[in-house]
Amino acid sequence: MPSPDGVDHTEVIVHARDAADAKAHASSRAGVVVVAKDLTYDVASFKDKGVKARLLSDVNGLFNPGEMTALLGPSGSGKTTFLDVLAGRKTVGETTGEVLFGGKAPSVKFLRRHTGYVEQFDTLIAALTVREMLCYTAELKRPMNEPLASKETAVDKLLRDLGLWDARDVVVGSQMVKGISGGQAKRTNIAIALITDPSVLFLDEPTSGLDSFTANEVMSVVKSLVTDEVTILATIHSPTAYAFSLFDNAMILCGGRQVYFGPTGKGLWLIDVFTEADRRGDAVAFADVYETSSLKKACDASTRAAVAAEKTRRRRRGSEESLADGVTTQSLADTKLNTTSSTVTPGWWAFYVMLKYRTRKNYRDPEYLGPRLGDKIFLSFIITTLYLGRGNDFGADNVINISSALFMWSTLPAFGAAAYIPQIVLERSLYMRERADGLYNPLTYVVAKICDEMLLLVFVTLCIAVVVFFAVDLAGSFWLFWLTYYITLGNGIVLAYLVAAAAPNMEAANAILPTYVVTLLFFAGFLITPEDTPSYWKWYSYVDLMKYAWGALMINQWDGNDPVLFAGGETLLETYELDDVNKWGYVGYLLLFFCAFFVLAFLALKHINHSKR
Repeated sequence: MPSPDGVDHTEVIVHARDAADAKAHASSRAGVVVVAKDLTYDVASFKDKGVKARLLSDVNGLFNPGEMTALLGPSGSGKTTFLDVLAGRKTVGETTGEVLFGGKAPSVKFLRRHTGYVEQFDTLIAALTVREMLCYTAELKRPMNEPLASKETAVDKLLRDLGLWDARDVVVGSQMVKGISGGQAKRTNIAIALITDPSVLFLDEPTSGLDSFTANEVMSVVKSLVTDEVTILATIHSPTAYAFSLFDNAMILCGGRQVYFGPTGKGLWLIDVFTEADRRGDAVAFADVYETSSLKKACDASTRAAVAAEKTRRRRRGSEESLADGVTTQSLADTKLNTTSSTVTPGWWAFYVMLKYRTRKNYRDPEYLGPRLGDKIFLSFIITTLYLGRGNDFGADNVINISSALFMWSTLPAFGAAAYIPQIVLERSLYMRERADGLYNPLTYVVAKICDEMLLLVFVTLCIAVVVFFAVDLAGSFWLFWLTYYITLGNGIVLAYLVAAAAPNMEAANAILPTYVVTLLFFAGFLITPEDTPSYWKWYSYVDLMKYAWGALMINQWDGNDPVLFAGGETLLETYELDDVNKWGYVGYLLLFFCAFFVLAFLALKHINHSKR
């Protein structure tokens, strides 16, 4: 195939034709055949409003089980875009053409449950060690009936194969806590995808950030996974000659168009040729030549043959495919394609695993505990020392003091909710990756996170409430005093989760939450009495959780000791319209707010995706 720069591609084409004949029979193998047919992908242009930018144009490819394909091209050529479209991980844009797995369009459930995806950027849990990270994933993604010892054996084998054995007990770490190196984090991400035994494995730049020796080592491990049950595709930038030799086929893209698809052979030099052409602006010419080449015709023919063979196989599957036990590898592949669940394990098991690994580690992590406990202990100390012993004075001149103390006690938990926003915002990429990997569903995640927070705070808030209640010498029920604080704090947490899930970034979340909380203060009943509140604002007090928290505390303190404040005999509770109100009923309203915020937080995490991928 003569190219615009005079390079002769004849030798490559001969290899491609030989491979094309073999590919036509690929559907007889076990595993899942992946086909891209006339694949085009458009997104809104960043430069011109209302105009679409084409990132992929009529790309075709056939990816067989038992083969490993390299996706190559200059930066911005569309490699990762193509991989994301195949893996069903695009969240924006418009795709035309066909993507077929085993002759049919894959469901989201199949993609999450039976494919693995190695992200280009690391998404790990900072508090876990490398081995814990893999065991955590194995317990979520491998069958429940597989013994834990078997899962741990698989984990240990991967740790050795990927050169992570010596780092197995080192924490992943974060910007605040020193942990594993960047190369080790990359290999850990690869191990996460491999521990699940996927039918199709996608790898986005698996060797980026690695030295040549480690890159070769990693790709050798990936190559060892090539069996008739696994289809492997990987984008790879500047591969070593050895790493490139491990691939069976290569697809090269330039400017979103296909310029080569065929066996690797001696084609490593083609990468430099196409990259240089792309920089000169000649990529279009190469793509045009490829469109009329025999190599393109061979690729299209093998793709059509594979699609037809898969459809025929699906029609004929049955008795002639069956073995003595009535099951074939192909029927197992079909079972996977027809899966009805995106997760391997049920929600209750995922909840248990998250508590086992993540909650246990969080409760030992100062970085996690500090923001959650420090403000509560410090502010309760201020309330205790400022109002020490004043709670048993029911005189009119002490009303403002104790009412203020109760007001602060009920509002501080909501302001403290800001400490919980980073937990969701900073975990967003981790949550999206784990959800896309089919580790759990959104409801399990929310329930586990809320339990993580609320279990920790049961003991902490009890201790704080005991100190404040008895040191200030307040009246009424201690249990209502504590429960009101605890449930209000729970409202603050789920409210923070809701805002963090709905807001596009940390800055927006940190602006929205305190603004909303300040509005609650105005209509709680303390800053302006219900009688003096303008009629057009009265409705807001009914949806103000602070009204019910502060109201319950006021009734608890003053009921039975309600002082007369004004001429005509109007008492304190009458002034705030709290007479004849059931304080436990107000606690019940707080629980309703908690449930409502919880549902909204769940819906936000499930349906709002800020990842523009």
